[in-house]
Amino acid sequence: MVGQAAPGTRIGPSQGSSYALTRTSSATFNIASYLPHMARTAPDKAAVVVPRSREHRGRAIYATMSFAELEATSNRYANGLAKAGLRRGMRVLVMVRPGFEFVGLVFALFKLGAVPVMIDPGMGVRRMLECIQQVDLDAFIGIPLAHVMRVLRRRPFRTVKHVVTVGRRWFWGGQTLDGLALGASEDFDVVDTAPDEVAAILFTSGSTGPAKGVVYEHSMFDAQVRAIQSHYDIKPGEIDLSAFSLFALFSTAMGMTSVIPDMDPSRPGRVDPAKIVEAIRDHNATSAFGSPAIWTRVATYCVDHGVSLPSLRRILISGAPVPYQTIEKLHRVLSSEADVHTPYGATESLPVASISGRELLDGCTELSRRGAGTCVGKPSAGIDLRLIRVTDKPIAAWSDGLLVPDGELGEIVVAGPIVTKEYFGLEAATALAKIRDGDRVWHRIGDIGYRDGEGRIWFCGRKSHRVLTEQGTMFTVQCEAVFNEHPDVFRSALVGVGTPGKQRAVIVIEPEVGKFPTGSGVQEFREQLLRLGRANELTRRIDDVLFHRSLPVDVRHNAKINRELLASWAAERLP
Repeated sequence: MVGQAAPGTRIGPSQGSSYALTRTSSATFNIASYLPHMARTAPDKAAVVVPRSREHRGRAIYATMSFAELEATSNRYANGLAKAGLRRGMRVLVMVRPGFEFVGLVFALFKLGAVPVMIDPGMGVRRMLECIQQVDLDAFIGIPLAHVMRVLRRRPFRTVKHVVTVGRRWFWGGQTLDGLALGASEDFDVVDTAPDEVAAILFTSGSTGPAKGVVYEHSMFDAQVRAIQSHYDIKPGEIDLSAFSLFALFSTAMGMTSVIPDMDPSRPGRVDPAKIVEAIRDHNATSAFGSPAIWTRVATYCVDHGVSLPSLRRILISGAPVPYQTIEKLHRVLSSEADVHTPYGATESLPVASISGRELLDGCTELSRRGAGTCVGKPSAGIDLRLIRVTDKPIAAWSDGLLVPDGELGEIVVAGPIVTKEYFGLEAATALAKIRDGDRVWHRIGDIGYRDGEGRIWFCGRKSHRVLTEQGTMFTVQCEAVFNEHPDVFRSALVGVGTPGKQRAVIVIEPEVGKFPTGSGVQEFREQLLRLGRANELTRRIDDVLFHRSLPVDVRHNAKINRELLASWAAERLP
């Protein structure tokens, strides 16, 4: 039974926990098999914590589900879904808000051997329906609002045979999740899935190209859990603030308590930092994960209000390059033993590298400010990372002749147990992003970078975002760092206008709040920026500066700039 926690109740991390990360069976790679183990070894430990309401003074009141309760709940869901006709291998679209139902439901689908399909609803209805159209769905499980969309826009759902509502069902038929779980057995044997069996289809955000369904195999999830736990020394019994719903599943598998903060997951850039701080402090969180958009707001809030976060041992920030100012501020509010980490990778392969905030601030950021790119650290254990010649064409087979020397710019490619092999139903996209090499597959991340003399990888920008001028190629992250040094610049974006090879390089500036120029201030601000640019070899060819009140960003992390849209915007405004 789900417990209710009083306002401010702390769920402290277990000290010297004896239970270790393990699966129910060494023969299966099903990520759901971690849950029964935790239910046996730490049955009363909190697995998931969610904010339910607020008391009259505004403090959050939480509901808690233990590992034993989560195991029983997911088993009831699995039995109920099986009775409703869901089977191994069926593709099931899941559109459920973060919380008890989401975590229990996804574990139930894994236990069944069904294939959850995850699409970020923040991308908008049209683009989301385009994603759904790519997958021949067998079942759909969603909240009432999602079912309304299904009824109004039937074509993408034409193959759906089973519908389940999480919450109140209205006129669309099917069954409710609560109804399926009512009276269902709390015992269920996890399906013994093969390592290469399809586990899930996770759609990219579409922020750097059309959204694509990434096919995950069970062994890939298993490898991800183990890689994250090992690299960051995560212990079962820790408390994790999960500001990204999918990461809550990894936290649960690692034996951590997943605290779901009070926020809109589709708009991380608008998060109330006070509520993030509240969740961390209320539960004595030791770990946290989120996008740069979240932690930039939290870091500024904490520094401005004199708030410290002494319980945190680590903060993982991913999704886009992290401003070094954000890392500096976070170090001011964390304990001396804690650190900020920036795992690097993509939906198709994560994590492939990582670097700590302390290493970044110890020399790397000074180089970044001068246009060296963003250091993402050394490749993770088990990851083979190479740099190859830049081309926009498919590469059918691997050859060492593709490689570029250390220190030279190239496209980043990776191979290893966490690297996915294909996109669902998209042969052309798969051919463009994957390189076959015997029994293994290299994934072309689509990022440009180089390897330094210490073996660290530096990210210089997306391949698709490079600006091809008559004088040479310019890369976004390198150039933007130069202009970001102006004290009145919040962030900037380099875009190319015109035909590749003859593009006009334009720097678009989003000023700090209250610093947007008007009147004669526009030309003065522009001249200051041009002087900055001309003092650096990388940016001295940039003659065009535009100002934008709020650069368009991706829906998942609210941090990746939509440069394609911005380039069109710039083209309309240039003389």
